[in-house]
Order: sequence, then C-alpha cells, then structure tokens
Amino acid sequence: MKLRNTFSIASPKPKGLTIKRDEAGVPHIEAEDFSGALWGSGYAHAIDRSTQLLMMRILGQGRLCELLADNEESLEIDRFFRRANWFNNLDDEVAKLDSASLALCQSYCDGINVGFSTKKVTALKLLGYQPEPWKIRDSILVSRMASYLTLAQSQAEVERFFIELVQSGLSLEKLAELFPIDKENFDRELIESVQLQEKLVPNEVIWNKALPRMMASNNWVVAGKRTVSGEPIMANDPHLEVNRLPNVWCEQSLKWGSRYMIGMGMPGLPGVIIGRSNSLSWGATYTFMDTVDSWVEECKDGKFMRSSNKGSTVKGEGSRTKVEATAEEKVTWRKFSERKEIIKRKKHLDEIVTFYENSHGVLEGDPNEAGRYLATRWVAANSGARSLKASLKMATAENAEQAMDYLGAIESGWNWVIADNAGDIAYQMSGLMPKRNSQWNGFTPAPGWDASFDWKGIVETKDLPCCLN
Repeated sequence: MKLRNTFSIASPKPKGLTIKRDEAGVPHIEAEDFSGALWGSGYAHAIDRSTQLLMMRILGQGRLCELLADNEESLEIDRFFRRANWFNNLDDEVAKLDSASLALCQSYCDGINVGFSTKKVTALKLLGYQPEPWKIRDSILVSRMASYLTLAQSQAEVERFFIELVQSGLSLEKLAELFPIDKENFDRELIESVQLQEKLVPNEVIWNKALPRMMASNNWVVAGKRTVSGEPIMANDPHLEVNRLPNVWCEQSLKWGSRYMIGMGMPGLPGVIIGRSNSLSWGATYTFMDTVDSWVEECKDGKFMRSSNKGSTVKGEGSRTKVEATAEEKVTWRKFSERKEIIKRKKHLDEIVTFYENSHGVLEGDPNEAGRYLATRWVAANSGARSLKASLKMATAENAEQAMDYLGAIESGWNWVIADNAGDIAYQMSGLMPKRNSQWNGFTPAPGWDASFDWKGIVETKDLPCCLN
C-alpha cells in the first residue's frame, strides 16, 4: 500500500510520530508507544472531523443557542440536552480513571488541541465560534451521547409511543400483538391517568406514522474448523449512518512498536471501537438492552407521593379516585430536587428552565400542578469512565477470553463477537442492565409510589450473556 505524507504537524509532538494517508485517505499513524499513537489519532480527528467534534460537544452541553444558531429549533434541542443532563458530573467520572488511563486520554486530548490550533479555517470559525480546549471530560460526554442517541433512545421512544397508543384507545389484544406486555397484570388505568406533556406523534397523524425507526446491525464469527482456510472469520456490519456527512465512523490505522490497531472509531473517543489488532478482531451490534424506564409519579405542591403498602396500587388525588389510606399503609409526600438551567441565547433573552428530579429520573411536568406525570431514567446517564478504560485495554488484549473481560465492562449495550489468531471465537454482551421487580420487564411505566418497582442495582458483567467457543 502506498502512503503519502499529507500531515504537517507543528511541534510539540510525540517522539517518532508520523501520520500518512493511503489512497483512500485513511490516516496511518505510527509512534514509539501507544500514548504517541493516541496523540496522533486525536490530531487526525481534529484535522478531519473538527466540526463534528465541536458540534457534539456544543449539543451535549445544550449551548446551541448560545454559540451558534439562536432559533426555536435550536432552543428545543438545547432543552432536550439540558434535560438529559449528561454534561454534569463529568469531573466525578474522570476521577474514576486510573493514572494510566488518564495519561492515555490526556495524550489523545493534547493531539486534538494541537489539531484545532493547526486548522485556520473551519465551518464553525466562520460562524464566529472559537473552540475551547478539548478535555477528557468532553470525551466522557461524547461517550454518553454515542451510547444513547438513536440507540437507547429508540427504546425510550417505543415505550413512549406505546403510552400514546394506550391513551388513544387501542385494544389490549392489538397492543399485545405488537409489544411485550403481560396481559394479566396490565394496568391500563394507571397508564391512562398519566398527563403527557408532549406527544411523540401528533394526534392528527398518529395512524399515518410508523413506529420510530429502529437500528439493526449484524455481526457473526465462524470457528476455523468450519472454514476452508482453517482460520476463524469475523464479519461486522454496524448500521450506523454512513450516507451522510460527517460519517459517524472514522477509520484509522494505529501502530506503535510491534503492535497495531486498525478499524473504526468515533471522533472524541480514544482508540478503536471495532477492528483488528495483532491478536484479535472484534465487531459490535446494538443489543437493544432495555436501559430506560419510566415511573408514574403522583404529584402536588412540588412533591411526589410514596406509600408504605408495597405491591398495591394507590389511587392518588390526580386520578379518578382519592387516596384512601388504611391502617396498614402510610402515604407520605416528598419534595423533588430542583435543577435550574440557564440557556444563554445570542439574539433573545436567556431562558431559565427548571427540571424536577427524584430517584426515578427527570419529571415530565410541573409537580406544583396536581396530577400524574412520568419520571424517566436512563441507567447509563452517569457513565463513561469504565467504557474508556475498557476500550483502551483492547490495545493490549492477547486473546478472545481477555477481550471478553474488557469489552464486557463497556457501559452501553452491545453484542460483541471476537476471534483471535489462536482460533478461539467468542460472544460477549456489554451494558448496564437494571435489576427490576421480577413481575415487571420495564416496558410499561410502573407506579412510582410503590418501592417494590425501584431498581435493585445493576446486573454484573459475569451474568450477562456470553460464550467462548
């Protein structure tokens, strides 16, 4: 393969670093050590994908109106990301990184920042935006966004769509044909009592809309004893968009000393997400693990109701019947925590948005107005550090079994298939899976006042589906 030198890197740069492109424009990065290779990877990401990097950060921080386009569409996008609140608690997550991972991530960030300074003209600079330095916390933010958007988000949208169908009067028989519901324990009255604030699908077109678009990738691995060559085959087709600019994926080749990694990554994240190394090849598809749940909260006077009578349905003041406490049960009211977000705007007055939260997530509604509202929580909202560490460890993985340990620690839901050059093949699921009430699969909203429907922790990696050979 013929490589051409199209990268001119200003000092300082890691010792021995070179970056060249092949005929397809893919950067081939060589350095003396892995840290230097990651510096080169960050530099190449900044040169090739600076707008993508900066847009992801601006979106994740909910600062579109402040920094770029101040219009109503941008305001709605800012509100969405402020509600998600992925940009908070980032420093707490960075603090979970060990010293070796911190140093590697910082090297990647240093490369990005030199790349930013090298590019004199970018689309965002033409709009007057001067980029702030890229930090490790920004990579954590991108990790959360990549884990949720179009992936976990699709599950949340289907569950929301289901609630709308129930409230539109669709029969239980038809609902059961389409969705994973328990007909015997289905609480239609509970779902109908929820006051939805925004419709996913407007009433006037609800029957003309298909379900939210789902993503479906495919990957497979075949043992050497079943191939003509005697070597295992790993194939992966991840259905993330490639027919748009910028592409979600970014291909790079990293080489340091006698080791290498070649494959696809995402700008903002250090390392290779799917690809191959000296010893391994690995690929991923989204597993549709249900990581988003909603609870119905009975609210009034800025508070939410809790009942000591576990396992029963309490009729709240916001529903058709009133609370009727017995000697065996006790109803209490607890105050929501309030989070005020200031969305700065370039052309309009700043907007102050208040979000109400409890252990079930962010409330969709104003608890000062009596009623029943949904509170929704994504289990990986405060994730990132474990995923970065696991991804970096893949640079040193020597066999399929080791790769199972590393990939299984990633906090978002993926199906990983692996093959090593010794002939072993493996499957490993990753992701943070909530432990739920045994009678609740998480698809329909649960009564928030019943503590038996609270999450009971996270399923351990060793208990997720996996298979070696």
